[in-house]
Amino acid sequence: MKLFNSVGPNPHVVRMFTAERGLSIEMIDIDLMGGENRQGEHLKRNPSGQSPTLELDDGSYLAEITAICEYLDDKNGSSDLIGKTPEERAETRMWVRRIDLQILEPLANGFRFSDGLPLFQDRVRCIPQAADDLKTLAQERITWLDGLMDGKTFICGDRFTLADILLFCFLTFGEQVGQPLNTDNSNIMAWLERVKERSSAAA
Repeated sequence: MKLFNSVGPNPHVVRMFTAERGLSIEMIDIDLMGGENRQGEHLKRNPSGQSPTLELDDGSYLAEITAICEYLDDKNGSSDLIGKTPEERAETRMWVRRIDLQILEPLANGFRFSDGLPLFQDRVRCIPQAADDLKTLAQERITWLDGLMDGKTFICGDRFTLADILLFCFLTFGEQVGQPLNTDNSNIMAWLERVKERSSAAA
């Protein structure tokens, strides 16, 4: 297998997941800033022009970070990261979807439509007038999640999962692009420090 990698929070999710699983996958960097991901060769791999993309052993390609991570988990024997039982897998997927739709999407688009506008305005449809509201929405939902984290070590309780990886990679990205965390969210702040201590965080 080969992972077509780049800068950004999405590839970070897959790298962190593979590090947690102890997997070694060949990585090929593509120039996201230079727009290599929007050119013909990469579009053959991933018609959405996004990163990362996983090339499978049979030469086919798999995109979308949750699909890639679930595939890698299935391929290498189920783990706590996705879940070892139907109930655990359902819980992980529930939280992955909530976090993706309610926090990550508004956070990422808030960046694309403001600080990231020079990079994205010729690549995707941008709505600059929505940027501030999207950033606010992301922060409101982080505070919502903070209330639900009381007494929990990780998002799914004691089990570190893909949901934690997703949130961690995007919140650390947000801090780098003008969307710092509200330090009043004490549960999230404590959770963030716990995740930072994991060796996979630096992947």
